[in-house]
Amino acid sequence: MIRYKSSSHETKRFIYSEAVRKKDMPTESVFRNALYFFYDLGVYDVLLPFFLVFCIVFAILDKTRVLGTETVDGKPVPKKSLNAMVAFVMGFLVVASAKLVALINEAMSNVVVLLLIIIFFLLLVGSFHAEGADFYLQKKWKSFFMFLAFAGIALIFLHAVKTPDGGNWLYWIWYYLYYRWDSTVIGSLILLAVLVGAIFLATMREKPSDSGSHGESSAASKDHH
Repeated sequence: MIRYKSSSHETKRFIYSEAVRKKDMPTESVFRNALYFFYDLGVYDVLLPFFLVFCIVFAILDKTRVLGTETVDGKPVPKKSLNAMVAFVMGFLVVASAKLVALINEAMSNVVVLLLIIIFFLLLVGSFHAEGADFYLQKKWKSFFMFLAFAGIALIFLHAVKTPDGGNWLYWIWYYLYYRWDSTVIGSLILLAVLVGAIFLATMREKPSDSGSHGESSAASKDHH
């Protein structure tokens, strides 16, 4: 009896989710049916995650040359065949796990949203500058936004990693911090973060600009003459 109720509940949930999905979807068209066909074929669950992992791993191995180099025309080049084989195997190992594929699909969609937010922000800020003028973030603002982007990506992946009870790591961490903020562990982490930040600010020094150093060297050479 309990199994029947559970199955009935799951069936109603599936029918409701399908109805909501079809209601939110645009009008059926040839291209959208093609997307449904690709989804049923496994393009989004197998091929795209495989190509993503393969390209990222191959680029990292090719850039870092971890697996060594070989000499071609007297020049050292990375072992592309070995790098491609390792990237190929890692890509297949990732798509073989349904949990990893689900994590990648959920995380990448949110990463794209974060990237669009950054692009829209740059477009809005750049609209206030004169035409033809170069626009770029200063060093401090660049470091600040890089930290925000890294924190956003970390939060996205924490939200994508699921726990056995169906939740996610982000909710679990927030729950732990909210209800146990006065514990010894949280106090120690906060104190450690404050100390590290204070040491970083105390040891951080601004590098002299190239123009200033060039001016000083020219002035010293004039004095010498």
